[in-house]
Amino acid sequence: MAETKPTATVKATSVQPKKSSNAISWIAPVVCIIAAYLIWRFILGAADGFENPDKKGGFWPEHKDPKDALHRIYEGGIIIPLLIGMLLMVIVFSIERYLTIRKALGNGSISDFVRKVQYHLANRNVDAALSECDKQRGSVGNVMKAGLRRYKEMINEGNMATEQKVISIQKEVEEATALELPMLQKNLVFLSTITSVGTLVALLGTVIGMIKSFSALGKEGGAGAAAELAIGISEALYNTALGIGTSALALIMYNVFTTKIDSITYGIDESGFTLTQSFASLYK
Repeated sequence: MAETKPTATVKATSVQPKKSSNAISWIAPVVCIIAAYLIWRFILGAADGFENPDKKGGFWPEHKDPKDALHRIYEGGIIIPLLIGMLLMVIVFSIERYLTIRKALGNGSISDFVRKVQYHLANRNVDAALSECDKQRGSVGNVMKAGLRRYKEMINEGNMATEQKVISIQKEVEEATALELPMLQKNLVFLSTITSVGTLVALLGTVIGMIKSFSALGKEGGAGAAAELAIGISEALYNTALGIGTSALALIMYNVFTTKIDSITYGIDESGFTLTQSFASLYK
């Protein structure tokens, strides 16, 4: 009978899925839109800010002759609450992403952390490298820690070739990375969407305002209508200004966060390369 060689068992990953709530993704937009309407209706549209307020009140009072520029924004129309809501969303998700990415960056410099791990691995001190991961407490540290645990297991594994061990370590790093990166990129879609949609919504508000202004000009005519037209155009352009400002802020924050995520991703890639190259060179 032919002798059968023992086959190496494939170890299950030690990486556990992260439990996270995505409630903010649908709660925040709803709350922001409601808050934006309240700001538009009761602050920008406060009756005492107009010379001729609408006594009936209601969902959209027809106040006339605003006393200052703040209350003139109210006359930009019903698109204004949407733009204010988008601005609030940019602020809320910027704060949420900042806190998440700040935690993911961990403690200290990522490059210094990788160099310390490389030093400990070069001296065959895996436990000291694991200790550095506990100190780092970021996404790079989490991925490195998962890889180091498998690294430590592979040192004493006698039923696998070196190439198989390296592949096992690499697979562990990839699985840990697949769990870390989605947490960093979550909710950035709101910022990227508002970057383009904000300007379009503002343009819609401006066009609606221009249509109303020229319609009034066609009905009334004369110098008085020309003055009303100028006021209407001014009010319509509040939509444009608010939309452009919101889109610009969203674009800036999106680029800031993606740059931070790129630095974390580079650190994770460097960590995986460090583990596989170290094991391949030290435990042939």
